[in-house]
Amino acid sequence: MEAILFILLLSAIFSAEAQQNESIISLGSFLKPTTNSSWLSRSGLYAFGFYQQSNGYAVGVFLAGIPGKTVVWTANRDNPPVLANVTLNFTSDGILLMQPAQSKKTYIANPADRATTASMLDSGNFVMYNSVKKIIWQSFNYPTNTILEGQRLTVGKELFSSVSESDQSTGIFRLSMQTDGNLVQYPVGTSNTEEYAYWATNTGGQGNNVSLCIDDDAHHYLLNFTGKILNNLTEGGHQTKDVVYLMRIDADGIFRLYSHNLEKNGNWSVIWSSSDNKCAPLGLCGLNGFCTTDGQDANCVCLPRFERVNERESEFRL
Repeated sequence: MEAILFILLLSAIFSAEAQQNESIISLGSFLKPTTNSSWLSRSGLYAFGFYQQSNGYAVGVFLAGIPGKTVVWTANRDNPPVLANVTLNFTSDGILLMQPAQSKKTYIANPADRATTASMLDSGNFVMYNSVKKIIWQSFNYPTNTILEGQRLTVGKELFSSVSESDQSTGIFRLSMQTDGNLVQYPVGTSNTEEYAYWATNTGGQGNNVSLCIDDDAHHYLLNFTGKILNNLTEGGHQTKDVVYLMRIDADGIFRLYSHNLEKNGNWSVIWSSSDNKCAPLGLCGLNGFCTTDGQDANCVCLPRFERVNERESEFRL
């Protein structure tokens, strides 16, 4: 009995310490695009708030502790960019919403239970808590194109590529964690059938309730509900201190695992990719176009007697 009480006491202490180490956002807090534009995590590595997109601003989570803002999550990603006169409010009702001057409200998070505080965690997860510090909403549950360390792509969910590095709107490729346990890449607008798949783990039927996971040592794998690893996409064992790892389906349709060394302030490095052939993604060049490779780059060429309608983004990588 004493041992159980001791464990419960330790748990409470650790929980309190964890809460003290968070950056707490109170009801009534607000952000504006040009002043006080984001809420930082405690270490300053991640931020939640406004970032520039096109001729306006979007709301999301991005890496603030490295040169440049690498966006890892976007709210309402297909909404047009907003102007500088908007305000992002954490209302007294526990709702996170954006309101332009004299215009319609846009909800960012409206949990069923009333939120009393929120926090931008050092994991890259933006969370909202109720009065007993239970998480009632979190950005990790609504991934866009990226999975971070400790986050999971659970069964039935998908990642969608962005239009480009500078435009976080939904692009033309998706990564699906299927109910049969298979992780598959498809073009957007196609059915989950083999004829449209251009990459897969081929783990269909090997387990139920499968999730895609990434650990802090870049171990990248599929896990079923019993805790059994079905497929090691990478073995892990990479540096765990002062480094960030993320998985992303890029605008070019390739699914990649990236690392960034925080001490060196260098560029993102690719540890693993679903394909080395940049022409592998189906539909990359659109209707009446075909893909050719020039060294490592993919080039879209029109079929004879056709002309290019839109110039596609040529830079897809971090």
